[in-house]
Amino acid sequence: MPRRWPFMVAGAVVALATVTPLHAQGLAHNAKGGNGHKSKPPSSSPLPGPTNGASPLSWVDDASLLPPGMMSLTISAMRWSGTDLSEVDFPIVEASYGVTRRVQIGASVPRIVGSVDGPVGGIGTSYISGKVSIFDDTDVKVAVSPIVEILGAGAVEALPPGESRYQVGLPVSLEVSQGPARMFAATGIFSRGAWFAGGGAGFQASPRVGVSLSFTRSWAPTDLAGVNRDRRELSGGVSYFVKPQIGIYGSVGHTIATTDENGAGMSISGGVSFYLNTRVTK
Repeated sequence: MPRRWPFMVAGAVVALATVTPLHAQGLAHNAKGGNGHKSKPPSSSPLPGPTNGASPLSWVDDASLLPPGMMSLTISAMRWSGTDLSEVDFPIVEASYGVTRRVQIGASVPRIVGSVDGPVGGIGTSYISGKVSIFDDTDVKVAVSPIVEILGAGAVEALPPGESRYQVGLPVSLEVSQGPARMFAATGIFSRGAWFAGGGAGFQASPRVGVSLSFTRSWAPTDLAGVNRDRRELSGGVSYFVKPQIGIYGSVGHTIATTDENGAGMSISGGVSFYLNTRVTK
């Protein structure tokens, strides 16, 4: 496979992340919760954190990297249900590429399925990230993951006037492995003062089946509207490798001690991941 192909895919993902959503007519009612709705969908929050059920984003990820020349591509869907509102994200596209043994790049771009009295449709909050291994031992790994966040139209409405939709963050990840089990944790801050933290555990039940459980939290200072930004979510998932290069997964998440204003509710997601070796073997 041509070596330039993964960079073309990454470029396309980055381009999608910067596209202005086509359904801007829903901005005003979304800022008010959508025609009087009590709940607000995750896509309307400026808090950093997993906005979909796909493979964990950098700040709740382990510290492992893809081998050089290896690319992963995940296509997934997610449905969030709140007190009186729901949101569907499809497709959610995630791509990662191993540049060197210690450097990896990636991006995550969700598409929000909009509605007249619900979420704003279009490209949701997207992430472009890197991952740099700073310690790689058999059982313990540490990585830093500089990340650029591009807020979707719904989340932009919650920002103070004049604040940019582009933010940067610096997560630090830790992974500890012991046989078929591993534990991971991460924390960091975004440029607008929002914090995030998360952790969890995974277990390889068989050569093809893996299970995981994680907890994430993101929070920020009270905004100009007097909203206390704080979101906590507990989630669990199961993955199955149909073939060494193809895996499918499903996950369920639910918020804990989170208000409707910050996206309280349940998330159900599923998807398929492809692993491609882009290096030309001689």
